[in-house]
Amino acid sequence: MNGSVPSIVFAQEAAATWDWDFVWEILPDLLRGLWVTVQATAVGIVLALVLGLVLAIARRSTIKLVSWPVAAFIEFVRGTPLLVQLFFLFFVMPDQFGVTLSPFTTGALGLGIHYACYTSESYRAGIESVDRGQWEASTAINLSAPTVWSRVVLPQAIPTVIPALGNYVVAMFKDAPLLSTISVIELVATAERIQAMTFRPTEAFTIVGVLFLAVSIPSAALVRYLERRFRYERA
Repeated sequence: MNGSVPSIVFAQEAAATWDWDFVWEILPDLLRGLWVTVQATAVGIVLALVLGLVLAIARRSTIKLVSWPVAAFIEFVRGTPLLVQLFFLFFVMPDQFGVTLSPFTTGALGLGIHYACYTSESYRAGIESVDRGQWEASTAINLSAPTVWSRVVLPQAIPTVIPALGNYVVAMFKDAPLLSTISVIELVATAERIQAMTFRPTEAFTIVGVLFLAVSIPSAALVRYLERRFRYERA
């Protein structure tokens, strides 16, 4: 028993020592995991931006049978953890409703629906920031509802919420590791597998952090660029 103690200490010291050869060995696997993470985030972003706008418009409906259920759905999703929602989509839906999706599809759908409820609130704030006179003028000249939304309201509302939408994009990317709970082998799950097989967590999780930064920082810069661009066009 006593002889095993130095071995454990030596193993711990070796695991904490940086090894560039090991980094280059595991980098291809981590890049594949990053690609899965980016794909899931990209699909989730598109769904969140489109569905969020639909929910925001539906919530403003004067028909209570439309606006109330939509409001209840938004508050329910925002009030429950993403992890619970992923569990429901992946495990409960097939058993109770017979709807079976692949782990990747389930994960991207879960991310999209979850963040759609947050983006809907951002859209709603932007829509409500449009001056009331704009709505009244549109009504006065007898514009149709689709024309009012597409030509008057949304071009003024969306630029004001770009910073908030950009924050949700970055947040979604950082929440993507939760997909590992439903068997999606993304970036963090890949690092965990490497750590389990090699007992070397230092290199794997350090590179994970670097790769997340490599995607998040350009994404944030793109959001700032879009904010300046649209703000300039509105001026």
